Amino acid sequence: MNERIHLSRAHVTDIEEKYVLEALRSGWVAPLGPMVDRFEREVAQRCGVSGALALASGTAALHLALLELGAGPGTVVVLPSMTFAASANAVAYTGAEPVFVDSAEDANVDIDLLVETVEVLLSEGLTVAAVMTVDLFGRCCDYTALGRRLDDLGVPLVEDAAEALGATHGGRSAGSFGRAAALSFNGNKIMTTSGGGMLLSDDLALLDRARYLSTQARQPAAWYEHTEVGYNYRMSNVLAALGVGQLERLDSMISRRREIRRRYTAGFADIRGLTFLGRGPGDGAAESEDNHWLTCISLDPDQLDIDPATLMSGLDAAGIEARHLWKPMHLQPVHEGRRAVLTGVSERLFATGVTLPSGSELNDEQIDRVIAETRRVLRAS
Repeated sequence: MNERIHLSRAHVTDIEEKYVLEALRSGWVAPLGPMVDRFEREVAQRCGVSGALALASGTAALHLALLELGAGPGTVVVLPSMTFAASANAVAYTGAEPVFVDSAEDANVDIDLLVETVEVLLSEGLTVAAVMTVDLFGRCCDYTALGRRLDDLGVPLVEDAAEALGATHGGRSAGSFGRAAALSFNGNKIMTTSGGGMLLSDDLALLDRARYLSTQARQPAAWYEHTEVGYNYRMSNVLAALGVGQLERLDSMISRRREIRRRYTAGFADIRGLTFLGRGPGDGAAESEDNHWLTCISLDPDQLDIDPATLMSGLDAAGIEARHLWKPMHLQPVHEGRRAVLTGVSERLFATGVTLPSGSELNDEQIDRVIAETRRVLRAS
């Protein structure tokens, strides 16, 4: 029986093993240590920002960023509806009210609709603490279109780049946009620290304050002194060592995922009604900016008599993991009744989209098996 093909497994080699062993032998096993310092320094350099803070998760990074920008009860935070729950959860942690905005055709947020929503909220006298963008599936939002429009409105931007490390837009790295940005190193991301995240910013005062809060808000006293509530959000030295090794291999892992995307586009080129989310094949500039974290396809119901659930069921029976796109937040029961500005795009993308196995550890034979089984299920429909 063929081994099951997973969507995006952690890809670890002897390089990571070397750094983790070095951390273990150093005695720095508890949270913080030299590997944490190194990892922060190297990620900040990679993303082109002034500083970085290694944390327990990308959600923690978003939470701290929003707190420092004033999100809290009586304020609103505007963010995309199509995203993973963590983006909205971080808003809820602060006590702010999330306001959801629909997608453009590439699944990232509709920039014009986003700005229009902020303008309406401000005109109503509401306090918009921040806007959050989310760089979905390894592609940056259209920050060129966003430009300085939020600055002109006096509203800060937080970039949720959890899925986009290594991607670029207009020559700038994901994680370098806005007042602060968050990365995720969860096990299924393009690189991992098992669990973990990073807060990035050019605002060193913001990072210093977040660092203080992330270590239980401990005051500089000879005993444990606390004047406000803090959080246990820091990354361990051992996990940071894993990250150092993964970062060393990031470009090669992106390159492999790019090769996988190309193999898929060639393998499905003749299937009418099957398209790739984001940009069309052959768009060299866009391809070079994408980190290719996940390859997502869309099934046109007018041309293909199959829905995502049927395709995923057929692939699962063949030992292949595939998933829906993110279910929009405005459809989630936990956010029922929240304010949302909708065009129907995110619901359509959710209804037609499928993510295919994309991990950099997958070989050509495995990708060809996914292609063959996908074609078989499509023919059977």
